[in-house]
Amino acid sequence: MADEAVEAELREQLLAAFEGADYPVQNQMDLVPALPNGPGTRFKAGDGEVSFTAMEMAAKLGSHQEFPYDSAEELVDDVMDGLREEGMI
Repeated sequence: MADEAVEAELREQLLAAFEGADYPVQNQMDLVPALPNGPGTRFKAGDGEVSFTAMEMAAKLGSHQEFPYDSAEELVDDVMDGLREEGMI
């Protein structure tokens, strides 16, 4: 399990990546244009303790997301919950 600092760092990265999406977003594909490197965008926190691409995250978290989302904060809340439930953080 990641510590609070790692979770906070990851949350900040996710918010920065997804805040540029055109909300409301209806599905995962609506988020791709907001990502700097598309599905290959990598999120890392800590000393490499946590590392995954947007594509890897999407594959694991599909069942944890409830589209549509009206804001990056709402989306990232569910993403963080899903990452915890899947043991990714």
